[in-house]
Amino acid sequence: MIIVDTTVWVDYLRGTRTPHADWLEAQLTRERLGLTDLILCEVLQGITTDSQFDAVQEQLMELELFETGTVELAVEAALNYRRLRAAGRTVRKTIDCLIATYCLLEGYALLHNDRDYDPFEEVLGLKVVHP
Repeated sequence: MIIVDTTVWVDYLRGTRTPHADWLEAQLTRERLGLTDLILCEVLQGITTDSQFDAVQEQLMELELFETGTVELAVEAALNYRRLRAAGRTVRKTIDCLIATYCLLEGYALLHNDRDYDPFEEVLGLKVVHP
């Protein structure tokens, strides 16, 4: 399973050519791709019209969608934040901590274009897709 982060979905939906968005487009029907409820929320928050909202929601709901709102995840994400901070690395966004920790707990890879995930890969062993 590869979880696709908000950063990649935004570029893909806007038609912005990046290696990550191009990889996503090429792999949409070939790879097992998914997203978390948090990623779904972030992507849909950025949609400006009702018709786009409905179309994007429909498209994303075709993928595997994972609910992440557990106490276990919250505690483990906080522990990971503390581990990274102790290693001299500070992650700026709580949602990124939750998404990365979810991937670590489930053994999923992450496709992203956000430097906040780098410490999770470098220090904690997060599997990352590098297009």
